[in-house]
Amino acid sequence: MDEATKKEIQSQAFERLVNHLRERKDVQNIDLMNLAGFCRNCLSKWFREEAEKKGVEISDPDSREMIYGMPYSEWKDKFQK
Repeated sequence: MDEATKKEIQSQAFERLVNHLRERKDVQNIDLMNLAGFCRNCLSKWFREEAEKKGVEISDPDSREMIYGMPYSEWKDKFQK
């Protein structure tokens, strides 16, 4: 597998993970942390850090919105228990 194909597949797998987490609003971040050692906030932080490596500045709120599919404050109000 060439590197471009590998990156494309990784990108699509990441998109599926993000979409899965957006659909599973019943799964709390603390549950993810306890079971998997990461949560939606971790993903948003990793996204922001990787963007910065490419010279792309993105704020914490903007990177969280990319993962949550809505502003983090809105998600917390609607779904955080």
